[in-house]
Amino acid sequence: MLKILFDKILALILIILFSPIYIIVSFLIYIKMGNPLLFRQKRPGYKEKIFGIYKFRTMTNESDKDGNLLPDEQRLVGIGKFIRSTSLDELPQLFNVLKGEMSFVGPRPLLIEYLDLYGDKQKKRHDVKPGITGWAQVNGRNAISWEQKFEYDVWYVENQSFLLDIKILWMTFLKVIKRSDISSSSSATMEKFTGSK
Repeated sequence: MLKILFDKILALILIILFSPIYIIVSFLIYIKMGNPLLFRQKRPGYKEKIFGIYKFRTMTNESDKDGNLLPDEQRLVGIGKFIRSTSLDELPQLFNVLKGEMSFVGPRPLLIEYLDLYGDKQKKRHDVKPGITGWAQVNGRNAISWEQKFEYDVWYVENQSFLLDIKILWMTFLKVIKRSDISSSSSATMEKFTGSK
């Protein structure tokens, strides 16, 4: 109950405080990339219940001569790259927290297509609400392997506490300031999960 109350009150306060940033980021996206301003995608949440996650759009819709979207690293440029590197793209998820679909801290909500690829232990990441940040994010984020990331997620589920959440939020703040671990070592975004070996 303390975590739920904390999430909703803090989300509401931050939405109000960050309202000027929402306006500025929206304006920059509109000027540089046009509509849509937001990116909404279905993700599995608590107990694998599907919900729509919100993010500021960071990639263009550029495609090749056959109509296929260009690779992420070619579409993540300019203002989009800046928004991603500063984690401003995550700000709309405060509304997911306010709606009770997410928490500030928990395993990141991933793609629906990954659900059938998890091992039994990895599935435990859905035993809590997904978070804007999590134990995996402050211990490597996109710079670590999927297996390491899921180990951190499960460790959090098994050891969660309010004090641990506060620690993760503080570590996240430091990560954002330093802009560290935004991308994987070989891609502008994290490579897709294809199942554990």
